[in-house]
Formats: sequence, structure tokens, C-alpha cells
Amino acid sequence: MKKEIKNKFCHCLGSDNVYTEEWMSKHTTFRVGGPADYFLCPHSVEEVQEVLHICAEENLPWFILGNGSNLLVSDKGYRGVVIQLWKNMSEISVEGERIRARCGALLSKIAAEALEYGLDGFAFAAGIPGTIGGAVVMNAGAYGGEMKDVLVEVTVLDRDGNILTLSKEQLKLGYRTSIVKEKDYIVLEAVLQLKKGDRAYIREQMEDFKERRTSKQPLDKPSAGSTFKRPEGYFAGKLIMDAGLRGFSVGGAQVSEKHCGFVINAGDATAEDIMTLIREVQRKVEEQFGVSLETEVRFLGEF
Repeated sequence: MKKEIKNKFCHCLGSDNVYTEEWMSKHTTFRVGGPADYFLCPHSVEEVQEVLHICAEENLPWFILGNGSNLLVSDKGYRGVVIQLWKNMSEISVEGERIRARCGALLSKIAAEALEYGLDGFAFAAGIPGTIGGAVVMNAGAYGGEMKDVLVEVTVLDRDGNILTLSKEQLKLGYRTSIVKEKDYIVLEAVLQLKKGDRAYIREQMEDFKERRTSKQPLDKPSAGSTFKRPEGYFAGKLIMDAGLRGFSVGGAQVSEKHCGFVINAGDATAEDIMTLIREVQRKVEEQFGVSLETEVRFLGEF
């Protein structure tokens, strides 16, 4: 049965873009995660639509992956289809003061393109380690900027494979959420509205943000970025530090000593180590301060 399904995917995408029992530790920034039954790398909207059709036909669950920067995958892997929308769908084009980017374009690449054309307004995203697709889903932000500040419209696929174009207003962009996340849409392309600016100033902004990141975040260790959302009226990192959890570890997973808002893979961590650590941090912060920490990291598979 598995061979027949694989053949269907190969017929659709070509055998070079179809993998079985693919270890997700190779595709996440945490560097953990067991094998996915199927791992697919489509090149076009039509191929994504065909993959969804096969998944529906074979009753297979599926998950959209960018570059795996905000994700924890179970050690048991994923019993379904991982569809990676990254390098194969990453073109960027500049049209006046607008940038059109396909879902797999890295935020760092878009920021570099904006700098090249002297377009201001996207420097905040230069150091966020993700794709534009994932950034739209989560309304990603940093240093006072968010995707909602620059998005004009987004083209998505719904779960039935229909193409929809959503305006900024229709996206319902909130703190780390959007209609795309709520409806489980697949981002295909985003249009950003920036403004003409001074290249030297834009570069200066980007360097400043980079310096702040490097000095305050544990960029030398595998992680998924900020592990927790910011609770209203608090900072997650400070709550964790005040709970006495700086450097707290479970197996190879650790609360970063450099920035307590980051859970890191300090060496040979398993997904179970990381999940146990996250739950323990949540329990202790709630116990001491009555604040419930919600994760920013997404989870895939059985924990």
C-alpha cells in the first residue's frame, strides 16, 4: 500500500522530490524529530493541489513545513505527509515599493532584497529564522515590527485545494495568530508594501537588530526561537528567570542561560526532553506567579 502511495506522489512530483521515512531532525532548527512517513517537495501550486488531492483520496493527514524554525516534532515522527514549501517555491520580485514573495522565501532574503532596492519597513524581520509563509501564519514580529505592518494581501490554498486571495483586513492578524492559522490555510504568496528609504539607514537598522540578537539570544545552539508567547503584562523570559529556572535542564534540553525565553538543544536532546522541559517550565511559572505560559512553538506528532 505504501509503495502504491509513494508511486502516486512520484508520478506527481518526480521521484527526486519524494522521500519516505525521512528523519525530521534534518529539517527542524531544534535538530530533533523522528521519521515522517512521506516527505514531499513540490515546485508549484498545481503540484501542491495534486498532493492534497492524493492525501484526500488516501485519507492521509498532512502538514505544511517551511524551514522548520518554529516546530518541535515528536521522536516517534509523523504518521502522514509532510509537504515542504521552501527552496522550490522561494522566488522574490520587486514591483516599485511592493515586494511579491512566494511562500518559501526566507525573511532574511526578503530583507536583503528590500535593502538592495532601498525599501524601508522590513528590517525588523531580517533576523527571524523563517519563511514568509510561516511568518504570515504567525504574524511574526520583532523589535516593534510585525507582518501586519507590511502585508497587503496573501494568496492561500484552503484545505480543499481552492485558491483564495485575502486582503490584509481579511487576514485577522493578531499577536502570533491569523485567519490562516485558524483555518489551516496554506500560504502560497504574499505581497508586502514598503516605502522608499535611505539604504545606509536601512542597513544601520539591520546591523543594530543583528547586534542585539547576537548579544542577547543563544544563536549558537539549536532552538526554535522564542519558545513562549509574551503573556499580557509580562515577559516570558523574566518570569522563567524569576522562577529560578535559568539553565534548568532535562536530558539534553535546557533553558538558555543567555535568554530564559529560549529552550535550547544543549546537546543530543530528544523531543521528549524538550517537551518535558517546556511542561515543567509552564508548571513552575504558573505555580509561582499564577501566569499561564502559552507556547509559540508548534508541535507535530505524538507526545
